[in-house]
This record gives sequence, C-alpha cells and structure tokens, in this order.
Amino acid sequence: MSIEQLAIGDPFFDVKVLEDETTFQIDGKTIVLNLADDPIPVREQSLGPLQSVILKDTTIYNIRHAVIIERFSNHDDETALLAAIRATWPSAFEVRGEERLRGVEHYMSPKVWVGQFGFTFYHSASVPLNVGLHRDHAFCPVPGFREVHTQIVGFGKMQQCRERDVETLYLEEPMAPGTTHRPMYDAEGNYPWHQFETTTPSVFMAVEMLPDGATPPEF
Repeated sequence: MSIEQLAIGDPFFDVKVLEDETTFQIDGKTIVLNLADDPIPVREQSLGPLQSVILKDTTIYNIRHAVIIERFSNHDDETALLAAIRATWPSAFEVRGEERLRGVEHYMSPKVWVGQFGFTFYHSASVPLNVGLHRDHAFCPVPGFREVHTQIVGFGKMQQCRERDVETLYLEEPMAPGTTHRPMYDAEGNYPWHQFETTTPSVFMAVEMLPDGATPPEF
C-alpha cells in the first residue's frame, strides 16, 4: 500500500498516486483517474479503467492504482491562477524543442515518472491553441505506448483526424474538468493524427504509460 505525493502541481494543485489502498477518504472536490484494470467502487457505481470523475466528500475502496488531483476547484480567480502558472512553468517548446510547439502558448510542469507511468501538467493559454496534429511518440521505441489526458481547469476538445490536416477531423471529444477522453490507441500502440484544442484557456494532465521493456526517458 502506498500514497505518493507528486510535486508537479505545486503550488497550484495537490497530486497523489495511490497504489493498493483498501480505502481512501475524498475531502472536497477531487478528480480521480483510475489507472488500473480493476474498477474502483464509488457507492453504488464504479470507475472503470482509464475513466475519471470528480468526487466530493466520499470514500473510495479497493484502489489498485489511481491518481487524484485535489484543490483544482479552490481558485476563486481562474485568470490569476493561469497567469501564475505561466510565470512558473516553462513553455513546452523550451522543454521539448518540437517545431510544432514553436511560438505556441503552451506551458508544462516538470514530468515525473512513477514506475512505467509518467505524469505532466500542461497549460494551454491561447484560443485557439494550434498545438499541431501528431501521432508518434519517438521516445518510446517499444510497441504498446499508451497515453490519456485529463482536463483539470477550463474547457477543451481532443480531436482525431484521418490525415495531418484538421479538415480531415472525424472524432472530437469535449473536455471539461474531471473528464478523460477515451483511449485512442490500438493494441500495438498506434495512434491517429490527434491534438488537444482549447475552448477556453485551460490546464490538463497527460498520463503516459510505457509498455514492459521500455525505459522512462531522461527528461
């Protein structure tokens, strides 16, 4: 059993990874993302694999693996919160150097790996964001890479396209606080062309899941 506090959300959000916990008390509004294959009971319902919800003042049970985000709704002035985040986190282009991110108002927290799971927060500041369609994850050469995104603040949409052109859009999922989009990868870890697009300035969390045999990258 373990509860590990992650510093990636400091000082804006509290983030914890829970593993093999019999019970956990939720105090105040909290986003819960189930990272296990086993469901997490929530009163008369359950939270399935890679599903997330907002819970408040309740107890969850039999948590094999989950990540929770606390204090995401405790900020009275969202504009001030996002300005403080921009003053704290570097741009994604500075960190990752990808040409599609050059000049884009997209910021990121430090990335933390817990075993084969990587956690990063991103702040998308402009509307539209125009972060660019992508489908490859070159840092993971082993087939079977998985990734999902969970909305924390603001609103957006996850878009999937047939080609590297947003005009070929075929699927779009609205993203609101507490929402995780459905997995878009196949059994081999192949992705369609996809991107996150803002509806409002927002914050989301990316969770990267490496297959057996892959090693977390050194960045």
